[in-house]
Amino acid sequence: MLVEQRTYILKGDYTPAMYFEAYRATGAQELQARVLGRLLGYFVTEIGELNGLVHLWGYDSFEERARRRALLAQEPAWHDYLAQIRPMLQSMSNRLLVPTDFSPIR
Repeated sequence: MLVEQRTYILKGDYTPAMYFEAYRATGAQELQARVLGRLLGYFVTEIGELNGLVHLWGYDSFEERARRRALLAQEPAWHDYLAQIRPMLQSMSNRLLVPTDFSPIR
């Protein structure tokens, strides 16, 4: 299994509520769930860097992740969502995590 951690930091003029409004209104929430599949969690930061959004997605392999992300990129609704949220973002980071043999998520 592979876990993708995506972290977005919003600019000071934007709140997580504003981001999630666009996420839902554009259909991106349903679209990601359908195309990417295994949402492990979606979080907002409470302490540390504020206005942070962290989401975790599970994949069976790097190849499966690449295939699913390519399918998502073909969706017009996805591009509408990106056009709405990009002005909100101060930064984005992404990391791929491989669970240890003793991790409860394998």
